[in-house]
Amino acid sequence: MAQVDNTVPSGFGGGLTRFKEEYDSKFKFSPNAVVVMIILVILFVLGLRAFFPIPSA
Repeated sequence: MAQVDNTVPSGFGGGLTRFKEEYDSKFKFSPNAVVVMIILVILFVLGLRAFFPIPSA
């Protein structure tokens, strides 16, 4: 039985394009710092809601 080769043109996803393996960000935070910042934002929002409640209509 003959083997059929299905070829795809190179413009149609012949593979993933690699631009740069590692992206160097200007901002580098440790996971602990991210968790602390999230907790601070939550506390800030709760504080704003406590001091400035939204009046119900």
